[in-house]
Amino acid sequence: MLSVSSRSHKNLHKLSFYSRHAARSLLPTAWFRSHRDSLLRHVERLDDVEKLALCHRVDFYNQCSFPFALPDAAPRIREFKREKSWAYYLDMVSLLRFFPEDFRFLYQFGDVTEVPELPTFLKSRPVAGDNRNSVLLKLNQVRHYYFVRDRIPFDAKLNKVVWRGACHQPHRRRFIEAFHNHSLCDVGDVHRKAEGKPWHREPMSVSEQLRYKYVLSIEGNDVATNLKWIMASNSLCFMTKPKYETWFMEGALVPDYHYVLVKDDYSDLEEKVSYYTSHPDEAKWVIHNANQYVLQFLDSRKELFVSLMVMKKYFESSGQC
Repeated sequence: MLSVSSRSHKNLHKLSFYSRHAARSLLPTAWFRSHRDSLLRHVERLDDVEKLALCHRVDFYNQCSFPFALPDAAPRIREFKREKSWAYYLDMVSLLRFFPEDFRFLYQFGDVTEVPELPTFLKSRPVAGDNRNSVLLKLNQVRHYYFVRDRIPFDAKLNKVVWRGACHQPHRRRFIEAFHNHSLCDVGDVHRKAEGKPWHREPMSVSEQLRYKYVLSIEGNDVATNLKWIMASNSLCFMTKPKYETWFMEGALVPDYHYVLVKDDYSDLEEKVSYYTSHPDEAKWVIHNANQYVLQFLDSRKELFVSLMVMKKYFESSGQC
């Protein structure tokens, strides 16, 4: 079971998220629109390296370098209402308020694994193929951008691979059935439907998982939620090549530079554990690269700049700006 401190830490994270949005909702919409251009002008004051990095991200998220027309059925900003998820709605509306209420747009919430027919705002898309119509935004942040301070140095961690999660998907079930009793692994299916199975385990907090040198990231319906906090830690991320990508730009990650690449069937998992246990300096080098990669997503000011630039490009390409 998760400890009281772990639950409290996550609850504070959620409280901070919803409190921040509640405070912003008190500001009039006119304030957001009047400040949009001044915020974007800050980008012009950045040095060339910073500006290039932000523009590179904008072009990664929004590849609509072509004009397109939205159907009359596309909702206008003033018509945007919460449907099911508060988290998706709050992340989206906090950006939409910077633009005129009569602008139209398309959006799709949830774990999106297919490319829509028209340019659409969403959280996730396939890495492979033509995904230009999938315009990424930083959605469901409260779930996907949760971090815990890792105070344990790599050398002091346990020489095992750890993973906890619900194995709804076939690829997760295949992994857990094959490795649940492996001597180098502490892995398990936490879902109640797995109770009574030899691979069922109790949930483990992020802090508890960070006692291990190697943390596995396994994609679920789309991306793996744990990838961000693993790469921000002093543990080494093990992962197959990502098939989906989000605001975190999983498709841009470099194997064996940002994370340790393992085969889709995990047949080389034991070999990789043995190698990095024998070569701790290489493990720390990959961890350092991962830590540096995560930093770009922790600057809230620049995250807002990029988000607004992505949306502005969308409205320009659809002929509305």
